[in-house]
Amino acid sequence: MSFKPKTATDRLILALDVPTVEEARQIVEETKGVVGTYKIGMQLQFAGGLTFAEELAREGHSIFLDVKLLDIDNTIASAVKNVAKMGMKFMTLHAYPKTMRAAVGALEEVGNKELCLLGVTVLTSMDEEDLVAAGYKGPIADLVAERAVDASAAHMGGIVCSPMEAKAMRERVGDKLAIITPGVRPAGADAGDQKRIMTPADAISAGADYLVVGRPILKAENRRAAAEAIVAEIQSAL
Repeated sequence: MSFKPKTATDRLILALDVPTVEEARQIVEETKGVVGTYKIGMQLQFAGGLTFAEELAREGHSIFLDVKLLDIDNTIASAVKNVAKMGMKFMTLHAYPKTMRAAVGALEEVGNKELCLLGVTVLTSMDEEDLVAAGYKGPIADLVAERAVDASAAHMGGIVCSPMEAKAMRERVGDKLAIITPGVRPAGADAGDQKRIMTPADAISAGADYLVVGRPILKAENRRAAAEAIVAEIQSAL
């Protein structure tokens, strides 16, 4: 099944990386209609975010559950079956072949065709030195490519990689997978703890389907205007 976006707005994923559901709800109110999907990560998940995710989905919002699952096959399969009941649009797991196969098999078993499973390749906060310290051989691009091929073979919905690898991954997997890129920063924005970054226009031009943006919107004085500016930049690159 294809999980390709239809509009520039669809391509913007806003990371609700805030400490409370109350703050997240306010951000949704400020930005609804100019954000395609809201991403709920670990910080918010441990503060009532899972219930909030289901609430948003019931209201018709597209929700990305960023859980980055990695466990034994049976646990992965059981978790995916439960997430499949929650009305989510995206969910992540680490792009290990067995993990991805277990997740896809579970989704097929319950007959859910709406949830896009995403394989996380290499975190955008990691550089070559970090990769070596974690016990992997570089370069990063080679490991990302290997995991992208594994994701395609497992029939995943997409992958998560940095925009720096988006062009090469698009050439490697074609249109078989949606490519989601964190590490997106408008020109002049603070990089924070991200190490492999691009502007929204450059990431789209490189082949990314969806862009995950957090702090450049969350910390903006006018969050809605910040989101609109990013969507406009996305549109300019299409």
